[in-house]
Amino acid sequence: MQELELNPSSDWRQRLGAVMDGTSIQRLVTLLIIVNAAILGLQTSPAIMNEWGKPLLLLDGLILACFVIELALRFIARGVSLLRDPWAIFDCVVVGIALVPASGPFAVLRALRVLRVLRLVSINPSMRKVVQALLASLPGMGSIVMLMGLIFYVAAVMATQLFGASFPEWFGNIGASLYTLFQVMTLESWSMGIVRPVMEQHPLAWLFFVPYILIATFMMLNLFIAVIVNAMQSTHEPNAEELAAAAREQAILDELRALRSEVAELRRSAP
Repeated sequence: MQELELNPSSDWRQRLGAVMDGTSIQRLVTLLIIVNAAILGLQTSPAIMNEWGKPLLLLDGLILACFVIELALRFIARGVSLLRDPWAIFDCVVVGIALVPASGPFAVLRALRVLRVLRLVSINPSMRKVVQALLASLPGMGSIVMLMGLIFYVAAVMATQLFGASFPEWFGNIGASLYTLFQVMTLESWSMGIVRPVMEQHPLAWLFFVPYILIATFMMLNLFIAVIVNAMQSTHEPNAEELAAAAREQAILDELRALRSEVAELRRSAP
């Protein structure tokens, strides 16, 4: 009797979960996110808000209500187990921030309302794969960041000792040297803005800056790209266990087809 009472409840929850995960609902939520992103952008214009402020705020509230209803239906369908999905937690956080009144000490949350647009990442499977690949690359990137920090520190000490007396604004201390070298690494006005003025007083300064740019900009940047590309390939390519499981499943299917054909042959040959 207990199983008979539980099965109907489980069935309608499964059907509700299938509807919420269906293509129609996903497309509707995606459309609402895009419209909401446009509304949030329009709200930054004082002229538009003076003329269309009330309709925009009303539409923004309606879309937020749709997001809340969607999450509520997902919780009804899956229960607390929904929180096992990190993307579901992300959706709850960005929608919850929008529900907090953006006044008083929470006024800073007004700027965070735009995070609702990031729900487009959790809705789109291809975007989720890119984010997962970036997260998977963090351990490898951490080692590169530590190596780059070491290079930055050594170069900053050298630059402070070599050019600090002549250019205290750029290389007067470790902090100033680190910021200047970061600008040089980004190649933003590094030649005409920094290196050439330094070379007017230190003609051999290029012996420091050119190797620094080759190491910090080209080599380290390529290492970052290599780690990210490797992580994305690992995410998209099936691993050995998945390939083995697929091969076993295919072998079982082939055996079943062979057994069915043999049974059919026996039935045809039977008198």
